[in-house]
Amino acid sequence: MLSEEFLPNLFGIARIFPLHHELVMRESVPEKRPPRSASTNGVDGTFFFQKHAPKNLPTWVSTVNVPAAHNEHEPIDYVVIDSRASLVWAANSASLEFHVPLWHVKGKSELPTPPDHMVFDLDPGPGTTIVECCRVAEWIALQFGEENIVPKTSGSKGLQLYMPLKRKTWDRASEQAHELARKIERDHPQEVVSLMRKELRQNKVLIDWSQNNPSKTTVAAYSLRARPEPTVSTPVTWDEVRRCAKSKDPDQLRFTANEVLKRVDRSGDLMAAVLPTASGSQKKAS
Repeated sequence: MLSEEFLPNLFGIARIFPLHHELVMRESVPEKRPPRSASTNGVDGTFFFQKHAPKNLPTWVSTVNVPAAHNEHEPIDYVVIDSRASLVWAANSASLEFHVPLWHVKGKSELPTPPDHMVFDLDPGPGTTIVECCRVAEWIALQFGEENIVPKTSGSKGLQLYMPLKRKTWDRASEQAHELARKIERDHPQEVVSLMRKELRQNKVLIDWSQNNPSKTTVAAYSLRARPEPTVSTPVTWDEVRRCAKSKDPDQLRFTANEVLKRVDRSGDLMAAVLPTASGSQKKAS
């Protein structure tokens, strides 16, 4: 069970469910995303990621069987969060974070399905913050256009950029993301790195293009992060990205659960701009 201090955030999770597109089945575009949940025995306790559906799963919580890429392991039964009740069940089981793939289950299509998005995961190295990530995000936006990208905070230290894709293979999406990361690195070698090696990351932002892989997951929009004061992975506007870069204040892009609920009440769901419409149409990155 969740402790009393987390109950307000549990109620917030229930309220935000209709906008929890990264996890849920939408009425207009049926889709399910198999989340990988981060469970914890308190924020200072043991922390682990869980992919497999637990044995004591309630009968009313759905699952989906996902085969391994290249048959590297046995297929995995993932939990599907497709209702407010199942989302609250997961939160009540101490699954405070949800990490989801860039694809969703669609009818009887072979899994994993093609990518819905391309993502650039901007991770600040030692000596940098989300402020530097905002500058890198602006450089990436110059290549694809701000209108084709929705930025969101990771809820931790970094920033992530989502671009919708249509009729693109995983290989091509990965190649295009890698090409862009290397170009930004060549243009800004003192600020950007595209390789994960720790010795290269001091005072630089890593453009993690490798997330564009059907086996990988990224923290879901509106997911809480397991922290003493739970912050939230929050979609933001490009004006907010520019203001953060200009002000050099990383706290400008730090949001708690209550703040995010107020943002949604005020501005709606900023992630909707990169989601499929009821007709199945979608803007796409060039």
